[in-house]
Formats: sequence, structure tokens, C-alpha cells
Amino acid sequence: MTRRSDTNAVEVRGLVKHYGDTKALDGVDLDVREGTVLGVLGPNGAGKTTLVRCLSTLVVPDAGRATVAGYDVVRRPRALRRAIGLTGQYASVDERLSGWENLYMIGRLLDLSRKDARRRADELLERFSLTEAAGRSAMTYSGGMRRRLDLAASMTGRPAVLYLDEPTTGLDPRTRNQVWDEVQGMVAEGVTVLLTTQYMEEAERLAHELTVIDRGKVIATGEVDELKARVGGRTLRVRPADPAHLPAMARTLTEHGLAGIAGPTVVPDEGLLSVPILSDEQLTAVIGLLGARGYGIAHIGTHLPSLDEVFLAITGEKSSVPGTTHEEVAA
Repeated sequence: MTRRSDTNAVEVRGLVKHYGDTKALDGVDLDVREGTVLGVLGPNGAGKTTLVRCLSTLVVPDAGRATVAGYDVVRRPRALRRAIGLTGQYASVDERLSGWENLYMIGRLLDLSRKDARRRADELLERFSLTEAAGRSAMTYSGGMRRRLDLAASMTGRPAVLYLDEPTTGLDPRTRNQVWDEVQGMVAEGVTVLLTTQYMEEAERLAHELTVIDRGKVIATGEVDELKARVGGRTLRVRPADPAHLPAMARTLTEHGLAGIAGPTVVPDEGLLSVPILSDEQLTAVIGLLGARGYGIAHIGTHLPSLDEVFLAITGEKSSVPGTTHEEVAA
């Protein structure tokens, strides 16, 4: 990941938005540092899209304050629109126009000269691998091509801040990876991105920091590893050569203060000893002590909570989520 700036490109304080009796945003605070990606996670109806619509001047917040690229979103919306790009959940290009015509039209709407609008359209079509389809009507594009054209359109004005509201919804894995590569390329060039997503893999791949929103409120913030540590960090799983040694191994770790606050857990059905690990030093000490005491070890593995598990834990959901990350080595 790129070196992070100490300057915020986006600052939000106490943002509130009502839709009738529903409070879509309930005092949201967040910061996005320049040249980084902030991933905004939350269940359906959490307020993610409303947040993006407020920050892109599409709706006016009822209370609070937000500045983006140095512009107040309420007081200077016209100036702000020239500094931002937006890709929503669904492609917003004109299907009746060709890919090139879409980008040229947007360039002209952004007050580029005819010459500059043509040049910019050509540049973006090449960058997003759409040159061969440049003259075709957008209605003939595949879903992935439309999404890439939509991203290209959002980049026409060289925005300082780009909003991506669930940008890969409905895309196949290959196209999703292509979109991710393009986003990473934009960030490498200094673009700041606010990303809302339902895909935990997408957040882990792209985001420098995460903000979790539920019922219009921010309920957690931090880097991916920080949030994982908050949920429980790593767990060491040791399978001894002789399962009868499990109780003695657990006592040994407890007596030497290496079992963590929660203590070791013996899982007799699986022949495992589970130990919460808070540091690499503790991990090394646990394995070293067991070896020094003569316990034969058949298998060692570490378990790290997946971002799905982190999300469910933070939002109060109790569910078994597949896709947990495991790192295992044979002893």
C-alpha cells in the first residue's frame, strides 16, 4: 500500500439525515486521509449510500458538517463537484451512446475543450481496456465493460476524491479483480477513495482503514488487523502426538503465564489444544515450552478471524461464517 498522508481529504462530523421518521444517518463522524481508501461496511439499510449521496451533494444533510477536498458540501457544492467522482451501484452511462461518446460528453460537461475532451476519452478507453469497443453502443457492452466504462466516466475530471458505492455488485470474479486493480492504480496516483461494499474480500483487498456503520451510526473504526484483534486475534491450535497429554499441556501453559487471559481450551473430540495468541513472542514461547517439556507435536495451526466474522461480531450478529482464514503447518 502507498504511504499515507496525515492530511484528511474527507472530514465528517455529526452528519444527520432523515427520511420521514427514519434517521438514515445519526451523527456520523469519519475521516479519510489523502491517497488512501476508507472502506465503509454495514448491513443493508445501514446508511452507507445515504452517506455517499450527502458527500457527493446529491442530497443535503439535515445537520452536521462535512468537507471534501477542502470544500464544504453544503456551502460550496458547485466547486466540490469538480473535485469528486462517483461510481454508484449500477452503471450510469447512456446506453444509446458509444463508449467514446459517453466519455467525450462528460468531458464537455466538465468544461474541457473539444480537443481535451477527445484526448481524455481516448486515454481512459485505453486505460480501461475499452479501445476496441470505443465505437460500439454501450447497450452492447457486457456488465463488466459497463462497469469499467462507468469507472472511466468517474475519472474524466481527474477527481481528487472518488466515491465507489458497491462498485462490483453483480460482477464475476475476473471482472471484479480487474476493477480492484484499477482502483489500486488510481490510489497509487494520489486519488482518495471512499468505498462502500458488502464484500469483505473487497474491503480487505482495497481498504487502508475501515468504518462500520449500523442503523445510521458508526460503531467501529480501525485498520483491518486492529478490528480482527478487537474480536479476538489469533488462536493457536496444537495437536499433540498423544491426545492424553492435552490436560497436562494446558496446565503447563497456565502455570507459565502463556495461556492468555481466556486460558487454553482442550478440544478432546478433535484432539486439539486451543490457545489465544496476542503476540508473535507468545506464539514462539508456547511452542518452545511445549517442546522443552517433551510433548510430541503432530500438528500446529493458527486461526485468524475472517473479516466476515469481524463484521458479524461488531454488528452483533451471531452466525457461523465460512471462509475463515487458516494458516497451518505440519509439525
